[in-house]
Amino acid sequence: VRGVHGTVRGKAVVLATGGASYPLTGSTGDGYAMAAAAGHTIIPPKPSLVPLEAAGEDCRRMQGLSLRNVAVRVKNQKKKVVYAEQGEMLFTHFGVTGPLILSASAHMREFEKDRYTVWIDLKPALDEEKLDQRLLRDFAAQPNRAFHNVLEGLLPRLMVPVMAERCGIPGDLSVNGVTRAQRRRLLEELKGFRVDITGPRPIAEAIVTSGGVKVSEVDPHTMASKKLPGLYLAGELLDVDGYTGGFNLQVAWSSGRAAGESAALFCAEDRE
Repeated sequence: VRGVHGTVRGKAVVLATGGASYPLTGSTGDGYAMAAAAGHTIIPPKPSLVPLEAAGEDCRRMQGLSLRNVAVRVKNQKKKVVYAEQGEMLFTHFGVTGPLILSASAHMREFEKDRYTVWIDLKPALDEEKLDQRLLRDFAAQPNRAFHNVLEGLLPRLMVPVMAERCGIPGDLSVNGVTRAQRRRLLEELKGFRVDITGPRPIAEAIVTSGGVKVSEVDPHTMASKKLPGLYLAGELLDVDGYTGGFNLQVAWSSGRAAGESAALFCAEDRE
């Protein structure tokens, strides 16, 4: 195998250089060129499990705000839902991140030709009718309070001014002055807070890399190359990636063990 430090010869070689994520660990994508030199097809690497950048200033205004128990749907430009789940997320100065967003990003790999929108249901436990009834009760219980004060009983404080602007309701307006149409607009925003995604963060910030050595060119039982006898491949170098939660670590450990044991057996058979 020819690498940046010269040529290393061996009866068997395990190539497990990682993908292109976290380059500070040494995972800089060198293995792709080595695998390609051995005859393997390389699926173009892309970031996966990666934070997402968003249009506008709303996310930046709410940076640091963590949302729990929210439901997220991601739609492409054809309005097709490509991801839907409930859990936690976080607003940042550039957009959104957190477990829900990282998992969602694994389904958003066509930024070159597609556009994606994240829709956040801030009150997934309540359907529209029940949520509207709650709004009516809250408004009736404190009719002379300012709208932004009532909103603080529904939402985190950092989100209140953003929500008021989106609804077109002055924050200092008494809730007895909120019209039915304005309440309807608030209801729609609570059940579908829109975040327009402009793209992923750089691959260096991704948890894992999507793409790599084409898996059909590797024996799944031994991790042996089908292109070059004595070569074994493992880990993120392969075009395999999963959700956050330990799945990618399991792939690395399992394929690494299989590759190591198979390479050792190959060498033992060669000696005989």
